[in-house]
Amino acid sequence: MTEAQKAGGVLILIPALNEEASVGGVVHEVRAAMPHAAILVADDASSDATRTVALEAGADVLTLPAHLGLGGCVQAGYKLAFELGFEYVIRVDGDGQHDARDIPRILDTLRSTGCQMVIGSRFCAGGQNGHTSMARAVGITVFRLLLRPILGKSVYDPTSGFVGVSREALGVFSRSFPLEYPEIEALVVLQRRRFRFVEVPCQMRPRRHGRSTITALKSFYYLVHVLLGVFVNILKLEGRRWLGLRKA
Repeated sequence: MTEAQKAGGVLILIPALNEEASVGGVVHEVRAAMPHAAILVADDASSDATRTVALEAGADVLTLPAHLGLGGCVQAGYKLAFELGFEYVIRVDGDGQHDARDIPRILDTLRSTGCQMVIGSRFCAGGQNGHTSMARAVGITVFRLLLRPILGKSVYDPTSGFVGVSREALGVFSRSFPLEYPEIEALVVLQRRRFRFVEVPCQMRPRRHGRSTITALKSFYYLVHVLLGVFVNILKLEGRRWLGLRKA
C-alpha cells in the first residue's frame, strides 16, 4: 500500500474466507476498474491459499490470527483503513459475485451526495440479479418490511455486501460493528447516528467457484439472529431518545 494510494483516500476492502479460486480474479478486476486505489484483502484465517493468491495478484493482505466471521473480518479492515487515514472504503465480496465496474458509481455517489453509506443494489431500478435463492429472497422481503418504518425509507437490497462508506461512518464502524451478519444491523446503527444512505444499481453475478455456505437452515438462523440484533438496536435507539427527552 503506497503513500500515493493512501493520499488518494480510497480503499477497496475484500473480505475473504477460503476463496483461493476466485480472489485473484477479483483483485485483478478491481485493479482494472480502480487503477489508483489501494486494495486490501482481509483474510479471515483461511485454511487454503487465499492469502498467497491475493498477494500474487497485487493486493495487500490483512491476515487475521483467528476466524472472526464476516463482521469481525470487515471491522478489522475498517479499523485499519481508519487508522491509515482513508476517506472512503468500498467493500467487495471475494467470491466474484460483484462486478468491479460498478465501484466507480458507488464512489462517485459517496462523493456527490455526502451520504455516509452507498449500497450497490441488485433490486433498485437498473440493477441486475444473477442469482438469489428462495430462502434468501424470503429473508430480503422480510427485512425490507421490517426496516421501512425503522429507517423511514425503503431499502431494496438490505443484505447487499457491495457497500461504500465515508470516513464518518468508517470511524463508527471501526469501533463497533455487528459481528455475524452485519449488513442489516449496520443500517440500524446508521439510523441511530442519523447518518444517511442511498442505493445505486449494480450487477450481481452467480458465484464463480465453490458453493455458498448459507443453507436453508442457516438462512433461518440468519433471519432470527438478525431480527434479534435489529430489535436490540431499536431498544438502544429508543433508550437514547427517552434519555434525551428526560434531559430536555
